[in-house]
Amino acid sequence: MADATAEFMNAVPQGINVEQIADQPKVVEHAISEFVHSFIEALAIVLFVSFVALGWRTGIVVALSVPLVLAIVFIVMNAMSLDLHRITLGALIIALGLLVDDAIIAVEMMVVKMEQGWDRIRAASFAWESTAFPMLTGTLVTAAEFLPIGFANSAVGEYAGGIFWIVAIALVASWFVAVIFTPYIGVKLLPNITVSHNHDPHAVYETRIYRLLRGMIQWCVNHRVKVVLATVGIFALSIVAFGHVQQQFFPLSERPELFLQLRLPEGTAFRVTEQSVKTAEALLKDDKDISTYTAYVGQGSPRFWLGLNPQLPDESFAEIVIVAKDVEARERIKARLEKAVDDGALTAARVRVDRFNFGPPVGFPVQFRVIGPDTRTVRDIAYRVRDVVRQNPSVKDPQLDWNEQSPYLKLVVDQDRARALGLTPQDVSQALGMLISGVPVTTVREGIEKVDVVARAVPSERLDLGHVGDLTVTSRNGVAVPLSQIARIEYSHEEPILWRRNRDMAITVRADVADGVQAPDVTNQIWPKLQDIRASLPPAYRIEMGGAIEESAKGNASIFVLFPLMVMVMLTLLMIQLQSFSRLLLVFLTAPLGIIGASLGLNVANQPFGFVALLGLIALAGMIMRNAVILVDQIETDVAHGLTRKEAIVEATVRRARPVVLTALAAILAMIPLSRSAFWGPMAITIMGGLFVATFLTLLYLPGLYALWFRNSLEESGRSEHIDLAPHHGESEPVIPLAAAAE
Repeated sequence: MADATAEFMNAVPQGINVEQIADQPKVVEHAISEFVHSFIEALAIVLFVSFVALGWRTGIVVALSVPLVLAIVFIVMNAMSLDLHRITLGALIIALGLLVDDAIIAVEMMVVKMEQGWDRIRAASFAWESTAFPMLTGTLVTAAEFLPIGFANSAVGEYAGGIFWIVAIALVASWFVAVIFTPYIGVKLLPNITVSHNHDPHAVYETRIYRLLRGMIQWCVNHRVKVVLATVGIFALSIVAFGHVQQQFFPLSERPELFLQLRLPEGTAFRVTEQSVKTAEALLKDDKDISTYTAYVGQGSPRFWLGLNPQLPDESFAEIVIVAKDVEARERIKARLEKAVDDGALTAARVRVDRFNFGPPVGFPVQFRVIGPDTRTVRDIAYRVRDVVRQNPSVKDPQLDWNEQSPYLKLVVDQDRARALGLTPQDVSQALGMLISGVPVTTVREGIEKVDVVARAVPSERLDLGHVGDLTVTSRNGVAVPLSQIARIEYSHEEPILWRRNRDMAITVRADVADGVQAPDVTNQIWPKLQDIRASLPPAYRIEMGGAIEESAKGNASIFVLFPLMVMVMLTLLMIQLQSFSRLLLVFLTAPLGIIGASLGLNVANQPFGFVALLGLIALAGMIMRNAVILVDQIETDVAHGLTRKEAIVEATVRRARPVVLTALAAILAMIPLSRSAFWGPMAITIMGGLFVATFLTLLYLPGLYALWFRNSLEESGRSEHIDLAPHHGESEPVIPLAAAAE
């Protein structure tokens, strides 16, 4: 770019300078470096968990799956023309906490079978035979959770739709790596495990920790009603606690730009607006926290970012885009500007200091639209709404999007006098147009450009409204007639702009919110207080909510409309795997329980719940159901091989404990780098809190729920029921060859 600028400057006249006011490549480079830093941190955490829990050689097997999965993801992204940006980069970090799960499950199973005396080839084969399809079902169910976001027909879908594709690609790739490459790498790298000839294959699960866990699970199975009722009670409390979580659409951006917006009375001349801009620039001059600032008079800045809300051309509007040196400097500049405005620095204009917000453009965060057929009535209602909004201590500068009338000069031609002098209204209009606005009389050529030469009256005559009547109009017989002789000049006011919505007049009462307060919460606080006004509205008049809460509702609606498709896909996948309506419903009942941990995490961390946190809640439901699918499949496999259902519930859960805890721990800790992000923080907290609680629910609540669901057949074994829900492998094992380690 520097070379192109230098070449361009060689061709322009002396005295013209070009200065760079924005550097988007630098912003992209910062975002990429932030992702790489967070990704390396998350990867190091995941590998640390693997090394500590499984040993360093086993950890290496898990670690090698990560570059393989990422290589597949990047190849597919390139083939699908998916770019690296904030959404796709964040989705990769989300996927990092999930893509090692399948590898951990597969390699943990190999280690367990080798500890039970199996050779490494047979153990590796068993990893494929017993877990491939349950893991595939769980993987596809988790990916299907994001399907509504990928196909949402809204601004939210446009902004965040890439999450579905990245997560789906990464999860499917992780499954392929886990069932094909991980067993092969395990055969090559796993250490030899010596087992005595009389070694009990089930001794691995007879340690002190496993015995304690087995006792807890047996207690939950025996007291299943208490466990289920307690969980339902905790779930109800979490719903109540969720009501105390702040609501949010999208969080503030970490970009360094500030927008200083000046709104003067409608009809203000361009030069007056320009003078106010110069006054504002004096406040910014020599500020060491500012890199650059650029003023736009009569319009807003170009839409150089997807989340930027463009402004219509308006001579009474101006905007100064301030680029701070960093986010901390941005906040210092904002505080100084707001203090200067409060002290009366820019009294000629209504001033707004705004930051970037992630997500689709919203404008003012708090908005209420007053709609009706008559302009005056709509304005009167809007005044009353503004008074109510002003009473809320969290709002700043409530205003109307259009209100004040602009002065205008009206010329009323006296038809009789004009005809007596041989003039028509058209003659008067043409003469005034030439005197005030001017008309092209010729053109001159300068280089390859044609320049119009405009003839009009001198500024002292045409710009002084007090002497408009002294302008002369030439009649057809050549007599100069003063304008005041043939016309009457009237001064009045008119509406400079009329906003309509579905052909009705609409005035929007809008306001900013104080820092640390979420706009949807403020809107919900104000809405009930407008009930008296809404109840007294005449027919054909109404008040609607706008701003962040409306855009959030639009985004959520575009997602919820696709929920039936998502549920249908998930039901199909689960039915193929479980082949039972009762077990399918059992798995589905575990999905909402992520709200317990999510509510706890968001309240403890004081994080808001918005669209990004909703993504975390959706991902959480998929993770919980994936664990439930694999555990239920394990229980049914044990039952099919001779254990009573009660014994199968306990033993299958004991064997599932280590991979469940390891995968949950890896996913939770992998979210730590994201929890510091302004954009991804609420989602990371949602997943961390939800998955922490969901781990206990999987190991304690799900066995109790399963036992309650099948309470009439707990003592029956699979052979008497002829249940065969999974393929039989390793028939040479004496009791439960498949159940011994299938995860």
